[in-house]
Amino acid sequence: MTPGLRLTDRDAQLLEFAAEHRLVLAVHAQALVGTSHDAAERRLRMLAGAGLLVRRARFQGQPGCFHITKRGLAATGSELPVPREDLRCYAHDVGIAWLWLAAARGALGPTRAIVSERRMRSLDGAAEPDAERHGVRLGGLGPGGLERRHYPDLLLIRPDGSRVAIELELSAKGRVRREGILAAYGADPRIRSVLYLTDRPAVARTISSSAAGLGLASIVHVQRLSWGGPRPGLTREARALARTREPERAVAR
Repeated sequence: MTPGLRLTDRDAQLLEFAAEHRLVLAVHAQALVGTSHDAAERRLRMLAGAGLLVRRARFQGQPGCFHITKRGLAATGSELPVPREDLRCYAHDVGIAWLWLAAARGALGPTRAIVSERRMRSLDGAAEPDAERHGVRLGGLGPGGLERRHYPDLLLIRPDGSRVAIELELSAKGRVRREGILAAYGADPRIRSVLYLTDRPAVARTISSSAAGLGLASIVHVQRLSWGGPRPGLTREARALARTREPERAVAR
């Protein structure tokens, strides 16, 4: 760490946020700690200079992104692994960080906890064999003989303990994969509802059609996501839907 650098409460907040996500932009940090964009950028660069973050410019015309390092994770006491980069998921990762911030501000309804995909996978990977898992069962076995599971992009734990899965869908999945995931959600009694957010009308139609065909239209909701520059915004309908307390549901058979 850079000699003389003292971590502030805001620094700890930034590092904890970075630990939950694959990447962080200065605009995310600006929204998280309520400072100016320039101040957020300076602080992120200072943390990068201390070896707690690493800054990379991946695409021409796009802002540089910051990733937490092993040293940064250790500074926060986090047991999460260093995030793996996947350039194909850049827009998705940017969007998920925004949705996490929106959920933290109550835009997706009252929550007791917001669990990132990274944390869900880490917790499940370290869990005892008979412990409850965060991922929903897909059926069958995957690599290493482990049970196949699907993880939402975010999991919202409501104050009553019920769960809302959030999926940011920016590209179309094949029908078999899509319907396997939907069926897994429908068969898990812990999931009160699933909110799919997409900026593509065709993707929205295929999800809605599959959910209806599986008898899951009452718990699977699809809403439009509008992008404004690097920051996506929920439509008024999506915000209202997510804030509404979901009705009691039956497990799909």
